[in-house]
Amino acid sequence: MSALGAFNNHLPVKIRFGENISETLPDVIKEVESKKAFLMVDEGIEKFNPAAAALIKKVQAATDVVIFEKPAGEPTIQMVEDAISALKAAGCDSVIALGGGSVIDTAKAARLCAQLNCTFRDWQSKAPHYPAPTIPLIALPTSAGTGSEVSGGSVISDPEAGRKTGIANGNLRAQVALVDPVLTYSMPPSMTANTGIDALAQGIAGIIAKCSTPIGDAIGYEAVRLMTPALTAAYKDGNNKEARAAMAAGSMMAGLTMNISDCTAEHSLGQAIGGLKHVPHGLTIGLVLVETLTREARVVPEKMERIADAMGLPQDGSKDGSRVVNKVREILKELNFPVLSSLGFEAKDIDNLADIALKDFFITQAPTPWSKDEVVEAFNSALALTAR
Repeated sequence: MSALGAFNNHLPVKIRFGENISETLPDVIKEVESKKAFLMVDEGIEKFNPAAAALIKKVQAATDVVIFEKPAGEPTIQMVEDAISALKAAGCDSVIALGGGSVIDTAKAARLCAQLNCTFRDWQSKAPHYPAPTIPLIALPTSAGTGSEVSGGSVISDPEAGRKTGIANGNLRAQVALVDPVLTYSMPPSMTANTGIDALAQGIAGIIAKCSTPIGDAIGYEAVRLMTPALTAAYKDGNNKEARAAMAAGSMMAGLTMNISDCTAEHSLGQAIGGLKHVPHGLTIGLVLVETLTREARVVPEKMERIADAMGLPQDGSKDGSRVVNKVREILKELNFPVLSSLGFEAKDIDNLADIALKDFFITQAPTPWSKDEVVEAFNSALALTAR
């Protein structure tokens, strides 16, 4: 038995989960004593998400609301600047983020800067400052991915610099998260795969990170247990209510695990890809997940073995963590997941990708430090794949 080290956890997000729980949004707006709400949504959400469209109408009938549509794609600095301007002009006393992780991340950054009366670039130029929020944020995820609805993180891209900036603090968190599986039913298979593999990766990473805690581990194991069968089931049948519910709960719990602990190398390598190619975040994580887990199995096989047990995998006598790696490889194949070369990367790009990844924060949270040779090896292994 190993000794437990000291740890702290503080996750003051009110979580309400269940089918149609989003319909209580007007009541939640009253609970937070809001008279005028700033509702940020994915652009054109009414056209592709019937449940979200119905909810927007319900909110409009119940309260004074200003709608802000965030353009499609990963959050950029310009998107955040536009949201800041709109929020300040609207004079609202609450923010509601209805959409994928990119909408929720944008809302977090915009609320912060609007309160500080600054642009995002101005905020970046100074020492990080995260005051307690003066207006509440209510988050309703329409995807089962980053768990942004319960985390204090926000990832913003800078296309000009080819980089992604992650900011994180407890004061960025939403005050209320309404996690409704029905809002995720409209996700197409590709989005289900991208967001889902990111969630699974976060559940695993939070357990193996050097800063993991017993509380985060416990939540992470259950998240992994829920999502291992549900991800491919939801991908194959988007109307599978059981799979959608398991993914909605599992991704939210993985978000908690990641926020209690952290992400690791898979996010650093993935964000290096995303910063250069501007493709969906979850896609970039899946492109390098097997390769990063292969390395981690060598350094923390015991933890990986416990994750394999949580996944429900039978013992095979290996005891080296390879069961997790093989299962993730199998899941990616069932998801028809793309490979790194499909983005146009070549061998000459690997050194630059490795340098970018090594400068990212998340890789510092890996169970043991990564060398550049290990990062290069992981990228080369991913690049060598021609199919899943």
